[in-house]
Amino acid sequence: MLNCQKDLFTLDPEVHYINGAYMSPQLKSVEQAGMEALLRKRSPNRISPSDFFTETETLRGLFARLVHAPAADQVGIIPSVSYGMAVVAKNLKTRAGQNIVVAEAQFPSNVYPWLQLAEEKGLSIKFVPMPAEAAGRGKRWNELILEAIDERTAMVSIGHIHWATGTVFNLKMIGEAVHRHGGLLVVDGTQSVGALPMDVQAFGIDALVCAGYKWLLGPYSLGYAWFGKTFEQGSPLEENWINRQGSENFAGLVNYQPEYQPGARRFDVGERSNFVLVPMAIKALEQLLEWGAEHIQTYCKALTQAPVEQWRANGYVVDDQEFRASHLFGIQTPAGLNNAELQQRLRERNIWVSVRGDFIRIAPNVYNDGTDLAALTEVLLK
Repeated sequence: MLNCQKDLFTLDPEVHYINGAYMSPQLKSVEQAGMEALLRKRSPNRISPSDFFTETETLRGLFARLVHAPAADQVGIIPSVSYGMAVVAKNLKTRAGQNIVVAEAQFPSNVYPWLQLAEEKGLSIKFVPMPAEAAGRGKRWNELILEAIDERTAMVSIGHIHWATGTVFNLKMIGEAVHRHGGLLVVDGTQSVGALPMDVQAFGIDALVCAGYKWLLGPYSLGYAWFGKTFEQGSPLEENWINRQGSENFAGLVNYQPEYQPGARRFDVGERSNFVLVPMAIKALEQLLEWGAEHIQTYCKALTQAPVEQWRANGYVVDDQEFRASHLFGIQTPAGLNNAELQQRLRERNIWVSVRGDFIRIAPNVYNDGTDLAALTEVLLK
């Protein structure tokens, strides 16, 4: 099992940061890569035409390995989840009367595109509610999603885990169900990829979109989108120069080309070759691949297992381990507890977690250790 990796980060020793789902702290290696890249811009002659292409290809390959994609050229480089979902929306083939299935209270970037599309195309959105009963909530929520899929379902768009509760959705079963009706499975992996194993082939995913600044430990404004065969000949959001055939030849750029670069490169955001962010993201993905998502998940499970039992014994509600993640999960406070006062006590102890709806979201990673969880437990049980 992994040991605590806190020494690879620069963290304030007075702060208990158990909030990786909000934003990750920065690896020292990522910080160093960013500083070196920033200084490189002092002398633009050090940035060659080939650099516009080589570093992004490295990044594409690393992300493909992380999600077990069959080919690196199925990976697009994007600035945000909303951008990737907009690509999906632009290329989704639908007919009036079909529906899109989503989980209740999932992150807005994975809802707003479908609301707009529904209005334009005459579709309906089926929000699958979170079960009110705490016991067996994760299991029942998965069942409800499967029940919501029918012959009119054009797409299920969902997170691998719910961003507030940590409920794990069974993507393989959901994918099989929607594919039986000719629909697609689109996944927001922002709160899972990097800390929870992901296999786009085994899960039957058609498109996977991820922001890079949370569990992928990268900089803000750089993310990834993997697109399956359905999107091979899709239309990009932008008609930029670098996603066209032959763009490597700077002298020939005015010989305008009708064809795109192969694969998902057609979906890349303009100025994808960000000479500061891309080197940082490369370092982050290299480190994640070295650790392995399965080992990160095991570490987080071992770190939180005993505290969770203490919390439950004192009236807090946490979903069954089988149906939630260990790196991100929500806990509901006991009846009668003043949540505002609890949040104040947490801040006074320099404990950083998030409140999402009725849940306190706990989001540890390999930079956390037993002292962080002990401090949290002390405040929760006070």
